Amino acid sequence: MARDPRDRPPVQDGMPHGDKRPDSLPSSRLGRLARLGALSTRALPLATEAMRRAAFGKRKNEDEEREAQKRVVENAKKTAEAMLKTLGDMKGLPLKLGQMASYIDGLAPPGYEEKFQEVLKKLQAKAPPLSPEAAIEVVTSELGAPEEVFGTWEAEPFAAASIGQVHRAETRAGDAVAVKVQYPRIDRAIENDLKSLSMLETMVAPIGRRYHSKETLDEIKAVFLAELDYRREAENAETFRRIHDGDDAIVIPRIFHSYSTRRVLTCELIGGVDYATFCKEASQEERNATSATMWRFMFRALFKHGWLYADPHPGNYRFLGDGRVAFLDFGCVKVMPPHLLEGTKRYITAAMDERWEDFERACIEELGYDPTDTEAFKLFIDYTKLILEPLLVDETYKHTHAVAREAVAYLVRGSKRIMKPKEGDVLPNLPKPIHLPQDQTFMNRLQWGLASVMAGIGGEGNWRRISEPWIRGPVVPAP
Repeated sequence: MARDPRDRPPVQDGMPHGDKRPDSLPSSRLGRLARLGALSTRALPLATEAMRRAAFGKRKNEDEEREAQKRVVENAKKTAEAMLKTLGDMKGLPLKLGQMASYIDGLAPPGYEEKFQEVLKKLQAKAPPLSPEAAIEVVTSELGAPEEVFGTWEAEPFAAASIGQVHRAETRAGDAVAVKVQYPRIDRAIENDLKSLSMLETMVAPIGRRYHSKETLDEIKAVFLAELDYRREAENAETFRRIHDGDDAIVIPRIFHSYSTRRVLTCELIGGVDYATFCKEASQEERNATSATMWRFMFRALFKHGWLYADPHPGNYRFLGDGRVAFLDFGCVKVMPPHLLEGTKRYITAAMDERWEDFERACIEELGYDPTDTEAFKLFIDYTKLILEPLLVDETYKHTHAVAREAVAYLVRGSKRIMKPKEGDVLPNLPKPIHLPQDQTFMNRLQWGLASVMAGIGGEGNWRRISEPWIRGPVVPAP
């Protein structure tokens, strides 16, 4: 949310200041579906080539193969650029998905991850903003005219994300602040995106009911709609500040509550460097210290208090030196029920102690894995061990992009193998559904996202030693 006051680019995403930008985003349901539909045609060449290679392998003629690879790489770049524009203009849930694809290893098309992520990284903190007038409209309706409410107000936003853009300002008392302003009618846009998802869920209901798709969608709806209330985000930030009180490496910007409302959030302006700069320039010592800070922030809150920070994407951090990290966005936060957190600790501690029978029993009872579906059960058990590895090994562990990518790929490969039609069958073999608790939906987002972010930082540490006291300790209410 708050960025370095020295980062004042003369252009915003290639757009000189003063060029006309839209005052609002497309918010009608049909309009948003039409834009996504147009984008899908860009993906067809990639999908077709991927299917051809899967079925027949490489072309026998080297010249044809070289030309095909050149064509596919160019299509990947064009597809990513089309996604950048379309998702950036749409904001809301489509932009959130684009942000996830920009940094979570394994979500982009295999073989084209670098091309996709190179382009989509622009969505992490500098999505295309709306016009200065759009922000003024919202601030005026919530607080009053910006030039009257604040001592100074910068009309040009210096950051833009999925549901709002951020402006520099000063309070009347002279405090430098970052003011996050919701896009006009973004609430309607997100509600229509969720209605479209609900329509899709209804269409697949005969199958979806077996896999609890409605319950998962309900959880997604609840969390994303809660993000629209910045007053809730302000309270989340205050709770995380109390959770980490005394840990000086964890910095949470001060909230100015008198300048904040449901659609405007004002906090202190934070310096430091962004994620890309840190990953490029930091020493190994700095990477190690910073990774430990990130780990403590995530898992002290989760395992000790049940507070899940569910949006670990790279635009949410500023790196301040000496291992200090500022955490900026507290909109996507999930408070886990105590019984579910105790169940999570149950299978993690069993794995730590290498009590594998107890681990499998805990996975059956806490995660809903079905031991009667032999292939699927083994897949899910092995996958769970894979993603828990940083918590299990009592030695130095380094996250890598290859390992983060494999966590997603392993699940996809295994699912495809299981779903392959049996001999003589035409329809795919659907595995028996697992009954994953609804509140677990956002755990995967943290697991995949944090693994990819930590891989980019490249720090090394004994993550088990940091986490184990909280995992084995009691769950206590957040202060």
